[in-house]
Amino acid sequence: MRRTVLAAGGAVLALTLTACAGSGGGSSSSDTATAPKDSAKVSGTITVLTNRTDQVQDGTLKGYAERFKKEYPNVTVKFQGLTDYEGDVKIRLNSENYGDVLSIPNAVPLKQYPTFFAPLGSAAELSKTYDFTDRATVDGKVYGIANIGTANGFVYNKAVWKQAGVTDWPTTPKEFIDALQAIKDKTGATPYYTNYHDGWPMTNWGNALGSPSCDPAANDKLATTKEPWAAGQDLHTVDSLLYDIVHDKLAEADPTTTNWENSKKLIGTGKVATMWLGSWAVVQMQAAAKEAGRNPDDIGFMPFPTQKDGHFCSVVRPDYQYGVSAHSKNKAAARAWLDWYINKSGDAQAALSISSVKGTALPAPLKPFEAAGVEFVHLVNEKTAQVDEIDKASEVGLNAQDYPQRIVDTARGTTGGSLDSVLKDLNQRWSEAQAAIG
Repeated sequence: MRRTVLAAGGAVLALTLTACAGSGGGSSSSDTATAPKDSAKVSGTITVLTNRTDQVQDGTLKGYAERFKKEYPNVTVKFQGLTDYEGDVKIRLNSENYGDVLSIPNAVPLKQYPTFFAPLGSAAELSKTYDFTDRATVDGKVYGIANIGTANGFVYNKAVWKQAGVTDWPTTPKEFIDALQAIKDKTGATPYYTNYHDGWPMTNWGNALGSPSCDPAANDKLATTKEPWAAGQDLHTVDSLLYDIVHDKLAEADPTTTNWENSKKLIGTGKVATMWLGSWAVVQMQAAAKEAGRNPDDIGFMPFPTQKDGHFCSVVRPDYQYGVSAHSKNKAAARAWLDWYINKSGDAQAALSISSVKGTALPAPLKPFEAAGVEFVHLVNEKTAQVDEIDKASEVGLNAQDYPQRIVDTARGTTGGSLDSVLKDLNQRWSEAQAAIG
């Protein structure tokens, strides 16, 4: 299953490049989406693609657009919420029809950003205002700006964990598994929820890279590490934990029936105890708890269960970065929306997330991390393009949902093999691709 899907994913990107090249995509991307200086002179209708279907449905984005229009009266903003954001947008990239502003899909390698997106300005200038610009920089130009940064960890129901007798954060994978087992034995809750079916929430497992080692160079080292899944490596630690959770029957009985929107209610009401997500998810789970008449303060956030020199580490990454389509006919209006949304909408603060705007205080859900001395690790990205190239050639798909889904399928016995055979296969693919690319 994994190889087939990833091969298809690679083919989609290849087709996209061909289609864009044939339609002038390369030349379009040279037109910088410059920040407008006079709002009265900006006009046009733009379409914003978003994975935040909840904000489309509850009117949050409509409210933002109404506030935006007061500053830019001649611009109309329309939204398209996509449940399978990664899958749908990857297909749309085969054409020129992928909106004016969109979250850059994880499946697009960094070196291909100039093919699909308009440059927003120089890295030297934009990096003075925003964090994470290095994640979207090609040849000194920035192609995407994050709205929020997110720390990685487990969203958990503290009341359920307490009922199971666990009040301290586990410091090792074994302690974590033992805690989930206690939840299974002593409460009626499902210890862990994979969100396997929707897929995209599972991509966050790849974001654990750097947390076990506390190493800012963890991603760059993948360019030269021949066996990233060998014992002692971050990916071995992370994938082994996911495997053990499912293999020990500490997750839902049938991962193919999970539902992302319903998972919020499940953890909010204590029917589910734990999910591996970014800190951005805390406010959504708290809202679900409140809506169900439960205490939103029961929802907490804990770091990955490993320590380095006596302290936890949590990698802080950008959430989706927003880009302007290289084919947009209203780049000024698109850039106006992008800038306003990140700087003036208040969305990052409302989501209790880390704003990408430098100098902003940490949100409330991360105050316990700060108090406990959790080290926030910002990965360096000097070799991101090289790592992306190896990843694509290997068909591993570090940022794709099929990768963690394969681990889950192996753990629950629906595919052949064992954890060792899967990790051996991943190491072989990676080293062969590394050697081929040189």
